[in-house]
Amino acid sequence: MEELIEQIFQEAKDIFFIEECDNILSGIAERNLCGRLSIYLTCRLKEHGIQGYFADTEYNRKQGGRVKTIIDGASITVTIQSDLIVHSRGNIIEGDNLLAIEMKKSTRPQAENIADRNRLRAMTKTSYDGVWSADGQTHPEHVCGYMLGVYIILNIAARTYSLEFYRRGEQVNSVNEKF
Repeated sequence: MEELIEQIFQEAKDIFFIEECDNILSGIAERNLCGRLSIYLTCRLKEHGIQGYFADTEYNRKQGGRVKTIIDGASITVTIQSDLIVHSRGNIIEGDNLLAIEMKKSTRPQAENIADRNRLRAMTKTSYDGVWSADGQTHPEHVCGYMLGVYIILNIAARTYSLEFYRRGEQVNSVNEKF
């Protein structure tokens, strides 16, 4: 399933950069761009027969309407609102969280980049020292268990983007491309 989720992301990303090039070059807000990417992800999920999952921007709720939280590197509970996630909205416990995406323009402050990377590491972990986990049987107290995390950095002036891929709490790959 991990390979399929990455394939779906790659297909949606390719369409996104073709269809939204003018939007990107105009400097439109990241929220708008994430909203547009969510449309392409939703289409690709359906085309691949993945049902019961949603591509949601700025989603910050978990079961019972509570605010989503993660545990940061200092073991502090932090509320989160990810740029874009693909999940079942808590309806498929054994595989709720598929894809977490953070997007930034290359001109944003370094502190924001660090926070986004830390968020993706936390969201792709399967457990925190065995204290809580995404075991597929119960909902974890804090958000975790995303199969894939992707950090997209847009360099509008150079017409390039960087992708960083996260799995199991670690960055596993990165690529740079032109659009």
